[in-house]
Amino acid sequence: MELVRIDDPLDPRVAAYLDIRERDLVGRQGRFVAEGKVVLDVLLTARRFETESILVLENRLAGLEHILAKAPAGVPVYVASGETMDRIAGFHMHRGILAIGRKGTPENAGALVKTLDAEALVVVLVGIANHDNVGSIFRNAAAFGAAAILLDTTSCDPLYRKAIRVSVGAALKVPFAAFGDTAELAGMLDRDGFAQLALSPAGRTDIRDVERNGRLALYLGSEGEGLPQTLLSRLTTARIAMARDFDSLNVAAASAIALHHFSAGRF
Repeated sequence: MELVRIDDPLDPRVAAYLDIRERDLVGRQGRFVAEGKVVLDVLLTARRFETESILVLENRLAGLEHILAKAPAGVPVYVASGETMDRIAGFHMHRGILAIGRKGTPENAGALVKTLDAEALVVVLVGIANHDNVGSIFRNAAAFGAAAILLDTTSCDPLYRKAIRVSVGAALKVPFAAFGDTAELAGMLDRDGFAQLALSPAGRTDIRDVERNGRLALYLGSEGEGLPQTLLSRLTTARIAMARDFDSLNVAAASAIALHHFSAGRF
């Protein structure tokens, strides 16, 4: 492990960490930011992603030795004071632990599906652009054993900093891939032997009455518009029963209920 002291916030070696929130918006050209102790631990053990560097607040080093020891040889660990780190990041970094990862080659949805087993549970996200929701769905997917998440191009990037943080690193663990056309994806999943279920407040069947046999793709839509009507008319639909004077849940909460239901008896 190579420790490198940083005293100048404009040191080119930490340029990738400059003005984090602004860079969240404009992109990082194939890189992403991992934030926090738990997420760093996941990143350093993830096979899919490469760690480029680590930036740590000097007073956090003492409790990180066992995690930093997992860093591949040659990965620099930059150490800075609180003032310097805040100036690098552009805001107060109370967690004091950051890392830069590389995204690598994007996974192809069709290729990813081909790698899944005969009992795979897949989550399909359509139009979910909220980073907190995407991060929470990834966390739920990891907790309940989903094999993969497929996201349409209008959903947010799971490797956005906040999405990774909210997922508690699950976005670095659960395989995911993007797709363009929802109808084409549904056709592909049908050919690959997936039962397909769309979750909607107006679903025809109570989710408690739906049994999972073999491969299943669970579709989730945005909280406002929900899933497109063209998709709902094509797929089997299910609802989560609730009080008569209320008809919807946060999509992340709904995903947890549905994933728990479909994982019953499998752990």
